[in-house]
Amino acid sequence: MSRIGVGLMAAALLVYLAVAIWLAVMFISVGSPVSIGMGITLLVLAPIGAWALVREMMFGFGADRLGRVLDAEGGMPPVETELTPSGRIARADADPLIARYTADADAAGDDWRARYRLGVVQDAAGRRKDARASIREAIRLSRR
Repeated sequence: MSRIGVGLMAAALLVYLAVAIWLAVMFISVGSPVSIGMGITLLVLAPIGAWALVREMMFGFGADRLGRVLDAEGGMPPVETELTPSGRIARADADPLIARYTADADAAGDDWRARYRLGVVQDAAGRRKDARASIREAIRLSRR
């Protein structure tokens, strides 16, 4: 199902780029300074938006691939604490778990599995920014 969503996002991205470039050409062809400025802005912003979306999609594919591998190996972190109704780790339990998984990841060095497990625990604790950084590092380490 998620593959269909990714396909739709890719199709929407292509339509967006085509429309943005068409509008940019139209604005520039008007010839007034304001319309030329708007056209140039579209020509700059459209590729930046496309790059950001492609980068997020690559992150998602990489994270999904590593998660499937780790799950197949039986290496995903077990649920060790009570979860909140939203499925998160309770705040009181989060810090010790994160500290333990951080120590494991630091001790494992170049093992992407330990870094990915840390990211999963950070995400379950609601620390999305840290989780993304850990999983991004796991993706980088898995490419070696």
